[in-house]
Amino acid sequence: MATQVSADLTFALERPGREPVRGRLTGSANRLTLDVDDPGAFASTDDAPAIRTVARTLADRGITLRVVNGDQHLVTIGAVKAPWWQRRVTRSRRIRLGSLRGAWTSVRARAGSGEGVLPQSGLLPPTTLWPIAPTLVPRLRRVSTTYDPGRGGAARLVLVKDAYWGGEQQPVFWLHDGLTIGSGADCDLQLEGLEDLHARLRHDEDDEWVVEAVAGVTRVHGAPIIRQVLRTGARVTLGPHELVYRREEYADHGRPHGGRVGGELGRQRPQGNR
Repeated sequence: MATQVSADLTFALERPGREPVRGRLTGSANRLTLDVDDPGAFASTDDAPAIRTVARTLADRGITLRVVNGDQHLVTIGAVKAPWWQRRVTRSRRIRLGSLRGAWTSVRARAGSGEGVLPQSGLLPPTTLWPIAPTLVPRLRRVSTTYDPGRGGAARLVLVKDAYWGGEQQPVFWLHDGLTIGSGADCDLQLEGLEDLHARLRHDEDDEWVVEAVAGVTRVHGAPIIRQVLRTGARVTLGPHELVYRREEYADHGRPHGGRVGGELGRQRPQGNR
């Protein structure tokens, strides 16, 4: 499926000792048009490798870029297929000359002594170190878990409300072992409409945060529970109140085997009531 884009960009590209190259990039869906005021601006030998790279990248995404100078069609690059005789000039099957003027512009720019306009490879940021496979194939990199030896991760409950006043922030309650929730005056987290001591949070020896029902009904993701291990994003419902559990990924056991980097997919241990 082709990449979908939308563009309307006017630019000016400086050239040492020469007038800037000015142009406008427009288009939508997978078709773009680049109108430049200098038809030979990007056709020099120095710019050829960069243009071929751009053409190949656009082709991989199913995008075509039509380069024009006013009403003159110069060249189209990207998801196109150039005839064999044009490849002898451009050295790419993804660059198709649009007119005799486009061909003449390319030949003239290559024969001239004009310097390139586009940034050279030395100015580009370094590429990703090779191989990238260890970040994609879990068997090539052994990572144990996302357990934090320091038992950290900033575990908290965030109160969900139907509406907020301008500038109002969601109430956040930081967790500690034995935190109590209810309507009683001695509860750590007091919420109206609950039992005096409705539920309790435990931080167990396995560094898991567990919610325990004490009185009334406590639900996690809508299901009533007695005791439930929490994972980031878990919705805890207590009477009319809903709270969302959050913990940083490096310490949340919902991301085992090193989380996304370690290849958690396919190796998660069962999640359920404990």
